[in-house]
Order: sequence, then structure tokens, then C-alpha cells
Amino acid sequence: MLFECAQVSFRRGETLVLDGLTFGIEEGSTCIAGPSGAGKSTLLRLLNRLADPAVGTVRYRGRDVRDYDVLALRREVGLVPQLPALLDGTVAMNVGFGARLAGRVTDVSTALDLAGLDEGFADRPAGRLSVGEQQRVMLARALALQPRALLLDEPTSALDESSKAAVEATLLDLRERLSLSFVFVTHELAQAERLADSIVWLDHGRLTADRAPVPR
Repeated sequence: MLFECAQVSFRRGETLVLDGLTFGIEEGSTCIAGPSGAGKSTLLRLLNRLADPAVGTVRYRGRDVRDYDVLALRREVGLVPQLPALLDGTVAMNVGFGARLAGRVTDVSTALDLAGLDEGFADRPAGRLSVGEQQRVMLARALALQPRALLLDEPTSALDESSKAAVEATLLDLRERLSLSFVFVTHELAQAERLADSIVWLDHGRLTADRAPVPR
């Protein structure tokens, strides 16, 4: 089992965002789906300890996430946020940022290739890229750490249809080439059906269907 949640609840101030979630996420590709405000992004953040539950336990590969060194966990379980958050500087600097903090040498060309960008992007200023290209650089930065799992928060929400299709193709290719597991958030059922093996449905912070099979 990749992730397990046991009676997980989370509060933001007085608001109960997640309410007693108990379910498992298997290796492969799993979508967290539901309406706006369902708690999808919050759940994603719990999986690599960008937040901790008020109650309950989150486990990664059978081990409580709180037992991991938090930085080591985030290197193994990478998160690509909904909106690009790149640093001033070149694409290469951005791709290698996390790896440098971990004391690793980055193969920028390989990371860019995996994210669907050619090596010619390496010396380009990150701030001059399109939103779709910036999203791919964020993906390359996560991949540079050689993660075992990726968390993706609305990975195509800011993209036009052609860019969305290209990113989806890249994600499917990554699964094939690297045997990566994905957990991703989307509000689009059609995208979930294209990318996921199963769907976890949330509504008002509660589980409405555990690992529902994706219709084909």
C-alpha cells in the first residue's frame, strides 16, 4: 500500500476540513476528486507532511509519515503545486534547486526530457516561459530528486486544451518509463478517467467512495 489514512481529521481554524478519513491508496495512479471545498488539496498536503492531521494517522508504505525525516520524505514523495512557483533565474537553476539542497548533482537535461522539455530550455529565464512551460519546469524540479511517488495538485488547471493534452501525455509516459506512482487532484472527471486507475471521492471533507474503479 502506498498511502493509508486512519481516522484522519484536519481543521483550519474552526473549520473542519477533513472528517475521519479512513482509506488506502495503492501503487499506480489515484485521483482525489470532488467539488470545490471538499478538502482535496488539503489531503494531498498531508501525504508528504506539508501539514499534519489534527487527529488520526497518515502512513507511507506502512510507516507513519511522522516517523520519517520530513525533508527525506518530501524528496521521496514530491509535490507539484497547482500554480508554478519558480525562482528568479534560469530553468536549469530552478530544476536543480531541490537537488542542490539535498547535496545531489542534477542531470538537468534528463529531468527536462522526462518533463517533456528539450535541453535548450536550460539557459532560458524561467520568468519568460509560458504557464505550460513553467508547469513542466516544476515537474522537472520534482523529478530531479528521483522521487518514488508524485503528488500533483490540479496539474493542468491553468493550461489551454493543447497544453493540457501534452502534460497528460507526459504523465502517462512517466508512469511507463519510471514506474512512478501518482496521486493527483482534479475537478475534471474526464481527466480522472484518462489518467487514474482509481478515484477517491471527497465531499465536505468526507469520503464518499473509497478507491472507486475508473470506468473505461
